[in-house]
Amino acid sequence: MAEAIKNRYEFVVLFDVENGNPNGDPDAGNMPRIDPETGYGLVTDVCLKRKIRNYVETAREGVEGYRIYIKDGVPLNRSDAEGYAYVGVNEKTVKEAKKKDAALDARIRDFMCRNFFDVRTFGAVMTTYVKAALNCGQVRGPVQLGFARSVEPIVPQEMTITRVAITTEADAEKKGTEMGRKYIVPYGLYRCEGFVSANLARKVTGFSEEDLSLLWEAIVNLFEHDHSAARGKMAVRELIVFRHASELGNAPSYRLFDAVTVRRKDPAAKGPARSYQEYEVRVDEEALPEGVTCIRMI
Repeated sequence: MAEAIKNRYEFVVLFDVENGNPNGDPDAGNMPRIDPETGYGLVTDVCLKRKIRNYVETAREGVEGYRIYIKDGVPLNRSDAEGYAYVGVNEKTVKEAKKKDAALDARIRDFMCRNFFDVRTFGAVMTTYVKAALNCGQVRGPVQLGFARSVEPIVPQEMTITRVAITTEADAEKKGTEMGRKYIVPYGLYRCEGFVSANLARKVTGFSEEDLSLLWEAIVNLFEHDHSAARGKMAVRELIVFRHASELGNAPSYRLFDAVTVRRKDPAAKGPARSYQEYEVRVDEEALPEGVTCIRMI
């Protein structure tokens, strides 16, 4: 396994959506997620991690060590069973094997970290008790993302559409079209903040410099291979990375995030923004603490 990273990082991602639904809310009929108290739009960390996983699976398909643990169509037990097979046990013999080998749990966990990029990066709870009791351990990943929130309040719109996809034969005899609905955000700029712990990378998962480079690559291309009718025009506009000179860091994360400001170029502008060009992104590098450097990757 490659050597783990030695520096702590924080990062800010700015991405936008135009006439699309960045993250539907199942509790609200799949309308764009929104904070009802403020009107700001939200995109969950789970949604963003899914897109990172999808990119890595596409870009590193077939490359050893870059498989994805949490993916469509693959039960977790199937991947967990690989960890058991690696150390020569199964769900019936593992209990007795652990009595003889105190390091068995660590060996299984290390196998999962070596082979699955998302376990090595985000961590995972690899314990299941459905039919077969498989326990590959719980891993706390060095990379964590917060919810993305829009820079300004958004107003989701419900669009009525006409479709020719008739569901049943009986309906087809009565009509040639049906009414449907789509939900969009006319325009929204979202900000997400994230963290990379070199300490957890060294102690737990072995997240390496190569993994880190792939993470930045995946974030830059977050939506480039995810276009759909609901997310036709989404793009990452900024990736701002703060690199600490040490493993444990040289400053609290909030001081670095506060150094990044996003404002309208014209403070007197009326009405909602409709493009990224209406915003100005600034990083106050003079306010950065000693031992922290800023890298603007886009």
